[in-house]
Amino acid sequence: MRRSHIGLGMLGVFLLALAAAGCENSVPPDSPTMDPRRRAAGASQESIFGSGGIGLFGGDEDEAAASGIGVNAFLWRATLDTISFMPLLSADPFGGVIITDWYAPPESPDERFKMTVYILGRTLRSDGVQVSVFRQERGVDGLWEDRATSPDTAVSLEDKILDRARQLRTAQLSR
Repeated sequence: MRRSHIGLGMLGVFLLALAAAGCENSVPPDSPTMDPRRRAAGASQESIFGSGGIGLFGGDEDEAAASGIGVNAFLWRATLDTISFMPLLSADPFGGVIITDWYAPPESPDERFKMTVYILGRTLRSDGVQVSVFRQERGVDGLWEDRATSPDTAVSLEDKILDRARQLRTAQLSR
């Protein structure tokens, strides 16, 4: 009976590729062969996981690295707090996307809302969150029909998320 060593060979190739991807760039920052954009940016080293690497155990990077998620932890928590009245459909802390399911307010059961929130970075900035609000109304035939929402609704939600994120950050800094 012959055993196939293809599985071990593929594992070896994978480990070799992973090791090569993790190697540092050995080109000195003042080398003429270095990419001018990297030289201008101070020759910061980047890994396959981005400039900050993976922040699993904290450190003195920013708040997101300390939490082990790919986006700003204060914006992430503030978003979850702000939209907690709506059922969650999907939440991706590494991609920074939160999608709610449809929610019908008890005072208007023939109208429902859905949100998608994008956390756009690892720093707490005013442009770090983007909200999209979708609205539907029940038609006379009983089917849901898309309706426009006021752009002020999304902006108001973004402002509430930012306010909550600042509160969370202040509370953590005062500890």
